[in-house]
Amino acid sequence: MDMMVINSKEFAANQQKYFDLAMDKDVYIRNGENTFMVSIANSKEKKYLQPDDDFRRAITMDELLENVLDDVHKFYVNK
Repeated sequence: MDMMVINSKEFAANQQKYFDLAMDKDVYIRNGENTFMVSIANSKEKKYLQPDDDFRRAITMDELLENVLDDVHKFYVNK
């Protein structure tokens, strides 16, 4: 998905243009140090990423803790 970054003056001068563009791409408005995203709440197009292989390989917090504790135990106890 494409993205566009504009300043707040450009957005104020052409709001409808950027609302229309937000249907197809991410539009970010920079105002000083802050950046805002124009989001279309009732868009029928889902802009969310689908689960991928990284997501499927994910482990729970309990599994992580168990593995970390095993590694710490091996490192410090089995010397």
